[in-house]
Amino acid sequence: MKALSSRRELLLRLGTGAGVAALTGQAVASLRSLVPNVSYDAPTTVKLGPTAEFPDGLKFLPEQRLFVFREGKTFHAISAVCTHLGCTVRAEALARPEEKAVEGGTLRLTHRFLCPCHGSEYSGDGGNVAGPAPRPLTWYRLSVSPDDEQLVVDLADPVEPADPEGRLNLA
Repeated sequence: MKALSSRRELLLRLGTGAGVAALTGQAVASLRSLVPNVSYDAPTTVKLGPTAEFPDGLKFLPEQRLFVFREGKTFHAISAVCTHLGCTVRAEALARPEEKAVEGGTLRLTHRFLCPCHGSEYSGDGGNVAGPAPRPLTWYRLSVSPDDEQLVVDLADPVEPADPEGRLNLA
């Protein structure tokens, strides 16, 4: 490389290099601002409230689109999202409660679920009975938060209805 002939040429090259570096940095910052660095996904672990707020029977939580059942000190949660096209199902009380045998005991069914969009029907344990729904309603694992004793659901952790971990027993 040829030696620089004058101080003026050296300063011109340093100034040009600094200008190019500044423009490159500004361009990178501008392009980076177009990509969000925040996730707008809903959290998967949600506190539902103190266990005392859940009466025996059924409670619908519209924000989570979830049904929480309580029988004494036993809780379980079933999704209210139809497996056909994602409509919110509604619960309909049964005239007479039914008992269903599942692994580890019996499950008392007090409701059935109906989808208002396309007529899918589900039994009280979420099993698909009629209509276009391809799968049963999803059950979710429940736990109790150790710091404030609230009921917690993990919407990313589905369980099988027959799985004893699908029911939370506070006994």
